[in-house]
Amino acid sequence: MSDIIEIRFASEADCEIIAQFNIDMAFETEELKLIPAVITAGVKNMLANPSHGFYLVATIEEKIIGCLMITKEWSDWRNGLFWWIQSVYVMADFRGRGVYRQLYNHVQLLAQKEDNVCGFRLYVEQDNMKAQSTYKKLGMAETNYKLYEQLIPDNT
Repeated sequence: MSDIIEIRFASEADCEIIAQFNIDMAFETEELKLIPAVITAGVKNMLANPSHGFYLVATIEEKIIGCLMITKEWSDWRNGLFWWIQSVYVMADFRGRGVYRQLYNHVQLLAQKEDNVCGFRLYVEQDNMKAQSTYKKLGMAETNYKLYEQLIPDNT
């Protein structure tokens, strides 16, 4: 098997594996059990609506080994878009091989082609020290902001 990692935009055909990666990531990081039908519908919705954002997948010999999702947030303070990096997952057998680094580098290259991307943001589970270390090594810094949320019943 080759070790050449290729990065590409996800397609509709990638929906099931991306949904499974999300299920696996949620359980690994938070012991949260996502509802397969809901996450699959969510992935399909993103893939069908590019205005929401996009997924990138990392492949080796066409086998998907990792992915991430980009969503966009307008910043009036900067008159530009932050690209939020979400749903990051790399299969266990491929961790530590620079898969995320290549995905992130690809995100940076895509952003350079846009005239209104002002930065990148992500959130990480507070006890996921390995991920936090990876993000810091790639030049990201922890912010002074805390994340709050309120879920709407029956809409989650």
